[in-house]
Amino acid sequence: MHELSLLAPVVAAVARAAKAADASEVEAVGLRVGTLSGADVEALEGAWTIAIADEPVMAHARLDIQVLPAAIWCPGCQAEVEIDEFYALKCPVCGTPSGNLVHGREFEVAYAQVPDAAG
Repeated sequence: MHELSLLAPVVAAVARAAKAADASEVEAVGLRVGTLSGADVEALEGAWTIAIADEPVMAHARLDIQVLPAAIWCPGCQAEVEIDEFYALKCPVCGTPSGNLVHGREFEVAYAQVPDAAG
């Protein structure tokens, strides 16, 4: 499962950061995943339980995924325009070709939530 190999370094980095901050657990991890990243959101969600299984600080962590649609900068429209992943980097509004992909390939940790120390 490709997504499990994508999640392994995420889990390791978040667990390391939680331990460094003396957090006893991680409540949630937010990922930003672009539609052209090659990652399947459903497969990521399915692999999450397996990915966190051997990391006690992550044992009950929830995975929140924000899907980022692919977008190009269109020189004709002078704007960022969402594209269908099957477009050949061409503006769907005016038809101008553009190789300037500005969103869609992201696969990054947006946040890790730990319990409030006061609570």
